[in-house]
Amino acid sequence: MSERMYGYARVSTREQREDRQVAAMREFGVEDSRIVVEKQSGKDFERPKYKKLVGALRSGDILVVKSIDRLGRNYKEILEQWGHLTKQRGVAIVVLDMPLLDTREGRDLTGTLIADIVLQLLSYVAQTERELIRQRQAEGIAAAKENGVRFGRARIPMPEDFVQWAQDWWHGRVTAVQASRALGISRTTFTRRAEEWGSCQGRTDPPKRRAARLRAAPEGGTR
Repeated sequence: MSERMYGYARVSTREQREDRQVAAMREFGVEDSRIVVEKQSGKDFERPKYKKLVGALRSGDILVVKSIDRLGRNYKEILEQWGHLTKQRGVAIVVLDMPLLDTREGRDLTGTLIADIVLQLLSYVAQTERELIRQRQAEGIAAAKENGVRFGRARIPMPEDFVQWAQDWWHGRVTAVQASRALGISRTTFTRRAEEWGSCQGRTDPPKRRAARLRAAPEGGTR
């Protein structure tokens, strides 16, 4: 039974184009009818078209990809998938952008060994790079926080008369519900921002805490 050659092209979003991947496979000799295009993230191998393609592959077939990252982004899973296809299923893999990653028949044992070593090296480099990126991100966030940079959603600007309502709330002249309705914001937002404002003014006993303490006090204890 003669070998069959399939191509697998992948892009992460529908807006991205797969033209260059498909063109490279055609030039390599893959028939259009055997080129599978999938528009899905490469974070894992749970991709319908890829799984269907792998299920159709048989021993002696060749799977062609433009670059190793088109196969996937998780190098640990790529190593597992590579070993499953090449060693257990007898499928050859050709990575067009990296001639060393070519496991077709006719390559000697040294060539196959080199392909495995290169893949292991790529996996190590990718993992190291991910760790460095996480470390730089953590260091950048820590430095930004030290400089007063806030992260998360942009804060809602408060109406001009917010301070007056916050003062009245702290003095117990209005409730959070009354103030939030007058300002046109949610009660939760008003309470949080009023407490922040009060803390900046050196206040440490917001109305809801005073009310809770009074409710918990024994009868006659506040006289």
